[in-house]
This record gives sequence, structure tokens and C-alpha cells, in this order.
Amino acid sequence: MKTRFILIETSHAGNVGAAARAMKTMGFDDLVLVRPRWANVLRKEETIQRASGALDVLNQARIVESLDEAVDGLSHLCATAMTPRDFGPPTRAPRQHFEMLIQGELKAQAGQAPEADLTDEAVASSASGETGVGLLFGCERFGMANDDVYRCNVALSIPSNPQFGSLNLGAAIQLIAYEWRQALGGFPVVEHTPHPSRADMQQVAGMLGHWEQALAHLGFLDPAAPKKLMPRLNQMFNRAQLTQEEIHILRGVAKSMLQSTPPKH
Repeated sequence: MKTRFILIETSHAGNVGAAARAMKTMGFDDLVLVRPRWANVLRKEETIQRASGALDVLNQARIVESLDEAVDGLSHLCATAMTPRDFGPPTRAPRQHFEMLIQGELKAQAGQAPEADLTDEAVASSASGETGVGLLFGCERFGMANDDVYRCNVALSIPSNPQFGSLNLGAAIQLIAYEWRQALGGFPVVEHTPHPSRADMQQVAGMLGHWEQALAHLGFLDPAAPKKLMPRLNQMFNRAQLTQEEIHILRGVAKSMLQSTPPKH
């Protein structure tokens, strides 16, 4: 689904870079700036540094003079507004609204009745696969203007501490981008460490035999009266679900014990 992040009258260059970074980590790349404070904000050093490698997002970002230009081609607009308004679109948490939006699109594609608060235009666009979602963010000092909020379908409010709901613009964009990506299906978690290879029963038995020799060598195990020491060790190691690497370590310990001088009695 086409997704556009729209920053209105952004005053800090670093936040533009942070926005690009937040977007790229969640797989989005359509960024539009409406009347930013700096005409060259996309090339400022602070912007580039805060983007932290998301230069492709900055390179294709656009600067426009009006919100009308920024929302061209979009059918569903989401304001991000923490300040309550006397009237306007409904206020929802991002996760709640995004789930409704996705369900509305799926119903439209299946020819079913959409959610009541999705406009006919949005539903028609969804059915044709051309839905465009705009995520709007106001300036750092004053947030979004009332007129800009009123033209949106919803006002998204990030659930936060009621006594301190102030979020940095870059952090707000990251949270909204994450929630929208999750609603779209998310990304799989990639394993960063190889899956350990479990030791088989033969390897465990061989290690236990090695330990039995080492413990007898140290005098800890009396071969003539072993009692239940080895079966108990066997159960303990079975519960540990040893890997092949751990078997090698334990055999190394047994080898060192066998090479040590037995204690004098």
C-alpha cells in the first residue's frame, strides 16, 4: 500500500534526517516536506548525519509549498495530534486505527461492506489497489494546525504517560512507522546467531564415560561402590540438552582432570 510521510514546517534539520532513518528501518521511502525552515534541509550536514545511512530516502524526498501538493494522490490521511480539538476527526491509537484500515481494505477487496468511517473514495481506491495513506506530522513547536487536522480522516494519538506525553518528532515517526509496518504484515525476525547443534545420545554417553574415568582418578567416585552418581549425572546432562560444543568443553574438563595429580589420601 502506498505510504507517504509528510512533515509540515519542520524547524530542525536533524529531525528530517531522523525521519528518513525511522522510515527506512520500517521499509518506507516516500517523504515530503511542506515549507521546512531550511530550503536546503535535505543537504544540510546535520540532516545527513541523523539519517545514519538512509540517504536514498533523503535523495528522493520532495519539498513542496502547500499541503495540497503533499497529499496529492492520497485517499486516507492520518494526522498526529496530541492536543484535543473541539471537533474534527475521531482520535484513535495508531494500532487500533491501522487494524481497522487494513480490515476495511480486505473487506473492500472481497466485495464486503467496509468499516463505517472509511470514506467511499478510500474504499474504491482500496478495491483497485491504489490506496494511498498519508501520515502527517506538524512542526516541533506547535504541532499540526487545526485546519490541517480537520481535513484528515483520523487523529492518531500515541498512548503515553498522561503526565508527560511529549515525544521527539523522530521518535513519534518511528513509532507510527513501526505500527503501520506491523499492520501491513511486519518483517520477520532474523536470527543473528546460528542454531546450536544438539548432542546425540551417543555423544552424551561417551562424555559421561570420560567423566566417570576422571572422577575415579580424582577419588571422587569409588568404582567399587559407585552408588547412583553416574545415573544422576546422566539425568542432569539430559535436562541440560547439551550441544556438541558443550560436549567438547566437558570432555576437555575431563581430560584435564585425568592429567592432574590425584590427591593423596
